[in-house]
Amino acid sequence: QLQASGGGLVQAGDSLRLACAVSGRTLSRYSMGWFRQAPGKEREFVAVISYSGGNTYYADPVKGRFTISRDTAKSTVYLQMNNLKPGDTAVYYCAADLKPWTVVPGKSSGMEYWGKGTEVTVSS
Repeated sequence: QLQASGGGLVQAGDSLRLACAVSGRTLSRYSMGWFRQAPGKEREFVAVISYSGGNTYYADPVKGRFTISRDTAKSTVYLQMNNLKPGDTAVYYCAADLKPWTVVPGKSSGMEYWGKGTEVTVSS
C-alpha cells in the first residue's frame, strides 16, 4: 500500500515536501515514481528514483526545483518541491514498480502500484 501526503495550498515561490509511505512491501525492491495530474489534463511523469536510490530522473518542467529521495529505513519516498509555480498545481501520485527506473517516465498509466493522490495548489 502506498500513501501520499504533504499536499496543500501555497503561494508561488513556496516549498512543499510530499511523502509517500510504503507498507506491506519491501521498498528497496522497487523503482519509485511521482506523477501528477492537473485539472483537465492527462497524468504526467514528474520524477523517478531507482530501487537503490543511486539514480534519479526528472521531467523537464521540474528539473532544478524538485528533488526525489528515499529513506528505506522509514519505507518512505519524498518529493521536495521548491520554487513552486502555478503550473505545478495538480494532484500528485506516488507509484511503485519492480521494473528498472529507466522505464518509469513512460509509465504514466502503467505503474504496478499506485497510491491515492495528494493535492497541491499553487496560487500566483
